[in-house]
Amino acid sequence: MPEESAAPPVRRTRLTPEREAELYEAVLAILREVGYEALTMDAVAARTRASKATLYRQWKGKPELVASALRHTKPIKVDDIDTGTLRGDLLALTAVADPAQMERDAALMRGLGHAVHCNPELHRALRELLIEPERESLRRLLDRAVERGELAPDTPAMDFVEHTMIGAFVARPLIEDRPADPAYLARFIDAVVLPALGC
Repeated sequence: MPEESAAPPVRRTRLTPEREAELYEAVLAILREVGYEALTMDAVAARTRASKATLYRQWKGKPELVASALRHTKPIKVDDIDTGTLRGDLLALTAVADPAQMERDAALMRGLGHAVHCNPELHRALRELLIEPERESLRRLLDRAVERGELAPDTPAMDFVEHTMIGAFVARPLIEDRPADPAYLARFIDAVVLPALGC
């Protein structure tokens, strides 16, 4: 199915944070129900009692709306974390209170995997609105560890922290048929990530 074409650009008006959160929750609910291909701007508009014009004023199209919803509803924002130590920061990244929600989110991302390969616009939107901002935030977290003297500035493994962490989320369900819960991730950080960083 081709991407929905975006409406002509219109002047953007500001949504309240509450309304924006409501729209994002609806997007993810529909995404879980029907998948990316079947999600439409019409369905989001109907679910939230919004007009399509309102949606297109805020987001260029479906890819940007989905990527923004995923970023907005992340339970932990990397930029909010600063415990004073690298280990504390990395553990805080995994300290999700609800492992069941964590598994639902992981399942959602796995479901998006196929859509990403089939939809270049979704791939672009995810990279621009979700992946790159998160990578920049993680790099700032690591740079603080360098400033504190916990990491050498030329540590090769710094370029692979996000790959390693994502690998943990993906590999445990695949290999052990169990979610990558906070306890597992804490052990993973201590056994794999920190030693790779020379800590």
